[in-house]
Amino acid sequence: MPKFYFRPISVITGLSVVVFICLSGATRADNWPQWRGPAGTGIADEVGLPTEWSESKGIVWKAATPAWGCSTPTIWNDAIFLTSQTDDGKLLALRLNATDGKTVWTTEIGQADTRREAEKRSVQKFHKLHNNASPSPVTDGRTVVVHFGNGDLAALDFAGKMLWKRNLQDDYGPYSIWWGHANSPVLFGDTDADRIVISVCMQDTLEGAASAEAGTTKKALSYVVAHELATGKVRWYTPRTTVAQAEECDSYTTPVFRKAADGTTEMIIMGGNQLDAYDPATGKLRWFLGGLIGGRTITGPVVVSDHVYTTRGMRGELLSVRLANASAGGKELATEAVLFRHKESTPDSVTPLVLNGRIYTVTDNGIAQCLDAKTGAELWKERMPGDYKASPIAASGKIYFLNKAGLCTVLADGPELNKVSENQLDEETLASPAAAGGRIYIRGREFLYCLGK
Repeated sequence: MPKFYFRPISVITGLSVVVFICLSGATRADNWPQWRGPAGTGIADEVGLPTEWSESKGIVWKAATPAWGCSTPTIWNDAIFLTSQTDDGKLLALRLNATDGKTVWTTEIGQADTRREAEKRSVQKFHKLHNNASPSPVTDGRTVVVHFGNGDLAALDFAGKMLWKRNLQDDYGPYSIWWGHANSPVLFGDTDADRIVISVCMQDTLEGAASAEAGTTKKALSYVVAHELATGKVRWYTPRTTVAQAEECDSYTTPVFRKAADGTTEMIIMGGNQLDAYDPATGKLRWFLGGLIGGRTITGPVVVSDHVYTTRGMRGELLSVRLANASAGGKELATEAVLFRHKESTPDSVTPLVLNGRIYTVTDNGIAQCLDAKTGAELWKERMPGDYKASPIAASGKIYFLNKAGLCTVLADGPELNKVSENQLDEETLASPAAAGGRIYIRGREFLYCLGK
């Protein structure tokens, strides 16, 4: 087994990117090890991805899944990892073979337990468009970590053996996020001894709501927690405090990493009307930018060099935040750090994609637009067919927008709208696509599609 190390991932953008993820010396460019790909940006360092397909052409294989979920496929060489929830509440981790789509193993992790009471604000209930299998797996090439909306956090080896398991609801209290916990875990560390899995929980403070357990007013804390990848032992735990109230505290985003000016790595989180950064090795707060009032947040942040692009919750404005002067002192960033605010046709669910100095977004009802990443100026805007929940991906100068009805619109990167193709599958598609090995993987409610030549 090759030694693991910590290295920058090159991303095809006009602005340089320094984002970190744990990868092995044998890593191929065509792995997709986590939510939003190698650098958490949605960009694949791939060539030759397909741009045309349908139910009758361009499908390498189509594999039925035993249950549904909105987690995206995680891919390492010939291994594809998925999570699913069955109709009777079983929470499953699966490995499929990338060559033919056959299931290699299925491991039951737990049973759905969201402690749901529709009439009480003190407990979560899942939105009809997702379930406990919304967080995406993450892998370092030897171990795969899965997380579910019931709090189960588990590590498995590539043979499907469970190495350890914890439940974050048991450890830190019932989830109170209103529409169902969906944050994906991330990995950090450059050696086997140091490698950790980091999870976030951003949820309602429950002010004025009765606790289902105690019958008294109770605040549910938001937090960030790190566990040793090898053992599951808690490495650090940090409460995440913001001034947000009620549902504005809720966030479904996943952390991203960047290399700071002082040479250290910081982990950036958006949610609870606040953008902030933490030292991933210790959990200590480095800086924060508050006052980003908008409501519960689904769209995640995107890091490009010393800039963060993020959207306030509930279709609020899209911001460009410059981090050149951010310091590791737990202080609030100056308002001058916000370079621009774009207010029209911003996404509610779909994470933006930044490529070659341009920002690509799409609203839930299909209004796509392209903005200049330096100024926020609109370059073009166009309505695309259907409704959207999946976040776009990009490779080799192409952007892939997947709607809920299985239609994927492929655009050419550029300052003008240039449609390459429209490709229809007969599936409801809520999960974001993944790309690896010259192929695109699209997860529907019933099938996982492998698209390619």
